[in-house]
Amino acid sequence: MRTFFLFLVTILSSFLSTAQTGVSVSPPRLYFESNAGQSNRQKIMVTNVSAAHTMDLAVSLGDWQYNELGENVMYPADSLATSCASWVTINKKDSYFSLKPGESKEIEVTITVPNTFTGEVPVHTGMLYVTQMNPIDDVDNKGANIKVSVRSGIKLFHRTSQPKNRKLEIENILFDKKRNKIELLFKNNGNIWADGIVYPELLNTLTGKKTVLDHIVFYSMPNDVRKMYIDLPENLEKAKYTAAILMDYGDENTIEMGELSFTNE
Repeated sequence: MRTFFLFLVTILSSFLSTAQTGVSVSPPRLYFESNAGQSNRQKIMVTNVSAAHTMDLAVSLGDWQYNELGENVMYPADSLATSCASWVTINKKDSYFSLKPGESKEIEVTITVPNTFTGEVPVHTGMLYVTQMNPIDDVDNKGANIKVSVRSGIKLFHRTSQPKNRKLEIENILFDKKRNKIELLFKNNGNIWADGIVYPELLNTLTGKKTVLDHIVFYSMPNDVRKMYIDLPENLEKAKYTAAILMDYGDENTIEMGELSFTNE
C-alpha cells in the first residue's frame, strides 16, 4: 500500500511550479482607489504553466498584514479592521474554473466601497487566492509519494482619494551586542503604504574607515510599527562606531535618517 501526503504550497508572487504542476498569476498586487459608494475594477491573468495536467482552480478571499518583522501573516476573510475582503466581488463563472496545459484566463476583480464608509481608515487590504483543487501525484526528494496542490495569493490594496501622506519615522536604534546586530525601530505614521530601502553604514570613529552594509528592502502599512535587524560583519574590528541609517521610501522630498554611537568590545 502506498502512502501519500498532501502538500498545499502557498506563494505570494506571480509564479509557482513543481516538476509537474504550476500556476502563473499576474500581477501579484492589485491597487484600487475609490470613495464611498464607488466601484473600481482591476484584472488578473491566470495561466496553467503545466505541460501535462489540467488544473481545476478556485478563487477565494482572505486577509493579511505584516508583523513587526515585516513578514506576511494570513487570516480568514474579514478578520481585520482594515479588511476589504467583503467589498470584493468576482464573477460567478470565475470563482471556479479549469485550465488546460498552457491555457490562460482573465479574471476581473471589483471592489465596491459601501455607501456608509466614513473614510476614517484610509487604507484597506485583502488577499485573493487562486487555489488548485485537484492535487497532482508527485515524489519528494526522499522518494516518498506525495500529492501537491498549489495556491497563489494576490495582495489587494485599497485607498481613498484623499491626498497621500507618506511619513516614516525612526523611533529608536539599538546595538544588540549578543546577536551582533543593529536593531532599527520605525513606524509608518502616514496614510498610505510605504515601501522603501534601508541603507546602513558604519564609521570607525578612530580610523575614519567607512563600511557600507547590505541594503534592506522593506514594506509597511499605515500604523505599522516595524522592527528590523541589520547584520554587522562577523569580524568587525573592536572600536567605537557611528552607525548611520538612511531610509528611502519613495518620497522625493523626504529621507529619514538616524545615527547610533556604540562600542564594539
